[in-house]
Amino acid sequence: MERIAYFDCPTGVAGDMCLGALLDAGLPVAALQGQLQGLGSELEFTLTVQTVQRQGQRATQVQVHPQGEQPHHRHWGEIRTLLERATLPPQVRQWSQAIFERLAVAEGTVHGIPPEAVGFHEVGAVDAIVDIVGTCIGLHYFNITHLYCSPLPLGSGMVKTAHGMMPVPTPAVLQLCVQKQVPVYDNGIAQELVTPTGAAIVTTLAQGFGRPPAFKLERVGWGAGGWELPIANILRLWLGSRQSAPLTEPVVLLETQVDDLSPQGLAYACERLLAAGAWDVWTQAITMKKGRNGVLVRVLCAPELVAGCEEILFQETTTLGVRRCWQERRILPRRLVTVKTEWGDVAVKVAEQGERLVNVQPEYEDCARIARQHGLPWKQVHQQILYQFWQDWGRGND
Repeated sequence: MERIAYFDCPTGVAGDMCLGALLDAGLPVAALQGQLQGLGSELEFTLTVQTVQRQGQRATQVQVHPQGEQPHHRHWGEIRTLLERATLPPQVRQWSQAIFERLAVAEGTVHGIPPEAVGFHEVGAVDAIVDIVGTCIGLHYFNITHLYCSPLPLGSGMVKTAHGMMPVPTPAVLQLCVQKQVPVYDNGIAQELVTPTGAAIVTTLAQGFGRPPAFKLERVGWGAGGWELPIANILRLWLGSRQSAPLTEPVVLLETQVDDLSPQGLAYACERLLAAGAWDVWTQAITMKKGRNGVLVRVLCAPELVAGCEEILFQETTTLGVRRCWQERRILPRRLVTVKTEWGDVAVKVAEQGERLVNVQPEYEDCARIARQHGLPWKQVHQQILYQFWQDWGRGND
């Protein structure tokens, strides 16, 4: 059974609207606050959750109130460390890190600096961190396996930021939408409708943008935005389920060969391609014309990432042309489960075919982190986690 979430965004999307919609749909406030405590004492805050009216419609509004001295500026590396140390379900940590990483890549592209050097201002503040992690907690609470989103109205006008006044949509929002090839439109409202936080959430987690997929609708949540607008400033969250079926999706295989590029340059190009969202990048030693040694570079990506990946290949390699091969792949339904070990919670990816488990793999990063912390061989950690999985989950537990 697939668990579906659909974000309907007639007035855009922001982090607090996502979190408010999840609470309105039934995420218990106590459960949210309990898991947010796992962020540690470095983030001190209180939450206000209240029912408000937007153009005569009821919705839930969430406000985060920082406590004590809190920095308004954090680098991506600081936030990544904060999340690595946090006591959170592995899926929540993975989603949260992916959202911030995508935002770091977008901001780095806008400012012309590496993602590691990106300093988050508004997004590095406590409220934005809570909105992002809280949204991931809510999606995990409802066991969401597939997230979709409507096209986004980007708004217009000007907005005050840490870098001064900027036109709406802001550069980071535009870059995030370009990366995922998000369908956008103008609804005539002169206001910032899509925030960097909201854009980062949906462009990272949504598997598609457009009309809602076919599924059984089971509940709806309404999340209020902070502004009063000509139409109800509400994000609508649709939750439901559908029976699992063989899943296929379009993929594009990009390839090119080079014979005059340094290994370091090739490694950097592969790193950039993966950071841009490519599913996989690999190389193969080949012999080219006139007996020259060369390298075949292949990139597997979603159709909407073709232009961005090709641009990276042209920028970072010496190629003069890139071939495209449009294909379709069948994918098994997969999910992350949490395995409790003597080293703490570990994420394990499970692939299923009907009721049968066909592939089980502990997450590499979790294994590597444990191996480094405890001075153990990686393969020993990997084997022990697999053993614990079959002890806990191999008896048919869900």
